Amino acid sequence: MARLRIGSRGSQLALWQANHIAALLRTRGHEVEIEIIKTTGDKITDVPLAKVGTKGMFTKEIEEALAAGRVDLAVHSLKDLPTEISLGFEIAAVTPRDDPRDVFCSRKCASIEVLPKSARVGTSSLRRQAQLKALRPDLDVHPLRGNVDTRLAKLEAGEYDAVILAAAGLNRLGKTELIKQFISADVMCPAAGQGALAVEVRAGDVDTLERLRFLDDPDARATTICERALLGRLGGGCQVPIGALAEARGGRLHLQAVVASPDGSQVLRESADGESSVQLGESVGDALLRRGGKAILEAVYGQEMALPQPP
Repeated sequence: MARLRIGSRGSQLALWQANHIAALLRTRGHEVEIEIIKTTGDKITDVPLAKVGTKGMFTKEIEEALAAGRVDLAVHSLKDLPTEISLGFEIAAVTPRDDPRDVFCSRKCASIEVLPKSARVGTSSLRRQAQLKALRPDLDVHPLRGNVDTRLAKLEAGEYDAVILAAAGLNRLGKTELIKQFISADVMCPAAGQGALAVEVRAGDVDTLERLRFLDDPDARATTICERALLGRLGGGCQVPIGALAEARGGRLHLQAVVASPDGSQVLRESADGESSVQLGESVGDALLRRGGKAILEAVYGQEMALPQPP
């Protein structure tokens, strides 16, 4: 069997993900190595993610290693991948999806609803901030960077009354002790692709594509394609106040999505059912644009956006 080299970020969660894929490949008889690659997002740790403004900040250097042939495949959190995959690469597999929801973590409060007025809540995401402020405008929401351990340590140290994180990451690392509430997607719509892993390869690398085919989950691929189609329609990347969650229901897809202003003063929600992942994502995106999503996103970016005009 072939020797396969995996490119991965060096965080504990990224390495869990890479080792998870490596273990599955080894069951098929492959010899697997993992190469740790530091990305732009790993180097810039003192600036809120939304202000970094670099597309592919967690993937660019890994793709460069892939293009150069230093690694044969890359494992990403799908939500970190830009909506448009760089030329020369393709997603070989989307693995079965973990819980896509966000979770409320705290040492002393059982839920968002019972947080005291002006409680300090940490999150690095404009999407989470916007929906949190819509629910509780009195909260003091602060940027929170760092890996999962760093964020939880700041919570334990009392720097925050609560933090909002992805359920999937905490589940994978077995760090669920401080989870007090799983937040419904109706309240806090997740990021597009949250909970899913993407395995990226060089376009046209037929041998590697064939070896990875068994990892691909049809439902996970269909739902995440739908979510990313919506994101693409809205011109958004992974650090914008846009949420999307698609679910397979009886042979069809159900998509719910949100666009919100960072202060939570405007929250637009839309949902629909359909059969085509791309068409459903784009149609829900168009509906959000018609209802005022374009103005919200232009204000976030601080400039005129080249968004498609909704029909």
